[in-house]
Amino acid sequence: MDARGVKKIAKRSYDSHPGSGTSALNQTFLETVVYHHRTYQAYAIENLAYLVPTDEEEEERLHIMHNVLSRIFDGRLVFPPINRPRRILDCGHGTGSWALEVAELNSRCEVIGVDINPSMHPQKQPVNLYLQVDDLNRRLTFNPNHFDLVNSRLVAQGIHTNRWTQYMRDLLRVIRPGGWCQMVEIYLNFQSDNGTLTPGQYQTALKLKAGEFNLIFLIDHALQQWSARYLESMNGLKDLRAATRLPNLMREAGFVDVESRMITVPTCAWSSDKRENEIGAANRDNVQRMLESFAIFPFTERLGMTSQDAHLLIAQARVEADNPAFKVWSYLVNCPNIPLTER
Repeated sequence: MDARGVKKIAKRSYDSHPGSGTSALNQTFLETVVYHHRTYQAYAIENLAYLVPTDEEEEERLHIMHNVLSRIFDGRLVFPPINRPRRILDCGHGTGSWALEVAELNSRCEVIGVDINPSMHPQKQPVNLYLQVDDLNRRLTFNPNHFDLVNSRLVAQGIHTNRWTQYMRDLLRVIRPGGWCQMVEIYLNFQSDNGTLTPGQYQTALKLKAGEFNLIFLIDHALQQWSARYLESMNGLKDLRAATRLPNLMREAGFVDVESRMITVPTCAWSSDKRENEIGAANRDNVQRMLESFAIFPFTERLGMTSQDAHLLIAQARVEADNPAFKVWSYLVNCPNIPLTER
C-alpha cells in the first residue's frame, strides 16, 4: 500500500457463461485497487475507463438506482413495441438487474449483457441470460443485424468523449432491420425547482489604515460547486453532458423516429406531488451515496484536491441535496428509437 492507500487485490475468478461464445475471462479485469477506502477495478482506473468504485457499497447503490428508475418508468423495462424478441443486448449492465428481469419476462429470448466489471454479476441467473465482460470503449464484437433491442443505460461515466460517435454507430450496426435502441442518461447538473440553489453572497469588512472597505465574495452552494468540479474533473475524458445530446447523437448515427423525454428527478422527498415525492424518497439514498462514489477519485486524483477537502465538499453537498427547502433535482433523458435500416 502506498501513501494514497493504493493496493492491488486478486478477486475470485469467474467462468465465462456457457453458450455465450466468448473466450475465458481475462484476469486483468479481476484486479482491484483501493483509493481513499473505496475499491476500484484496476483495469478501469489504469485506462481511465470508469472512475467509480466497484465495491459492495456501490453495488448496493446501483440496486437502489435500479429501483428508482423502475419507479420513474412505472415498472416498464422495454419502451418500444416489441413482440417476442429473440435477442436483446444490455450495454453497461452493472449489477445485471435490468437484464435479469428482462430475461425472466422473456424466457425464449437470449439476453446478453456487457459490462467492464464482472464483480457484480448476480449469483443466480436465468438460463437465457449471458453476462459478458468487455470495455464499451472498444468496438462491439457482435455480428451486424443481430439484436431486436439494444438497451444502453447510464454509461456516460464510462464512455470516452471521443468514443460517442462510434459507439452510437456500433449500436446501430448490431441492431436488426426494424429493431430498436433505447437509451437513458442522467445529467448531474443539480438545479433547484424554486430557484433557491443559486450563488450566494458573503460580505465582510476589511479594515486598513487608509479606511474601511467592504469586500463581497460570491460563494456557490456546495451542490453547484460539486457539479462544476465534477464536470471539470472529467473535462476531455468523459462527456457528462451526453444526456443533453442523446437525440442528436442518435440522429447523426442513422436512427430515425427519434423521441426523447426529459424527466426531472428529485434528490429527496420534497415534492407536493405524491408520485414525485415517492420517487424523491427512493432516490435520496442513491444521491447521498452517489455524491461520494462518483466524485472522490476524480476530485482527488484528477483535480488534486486533498481527501479532507473533497470529503468536506461532498458532506456539504449531501446536506443541500437532502434539504427539502432547496427542492433540488437532476434530470434524466430517455430515448427509445428505431434504426434507419428499417426504411
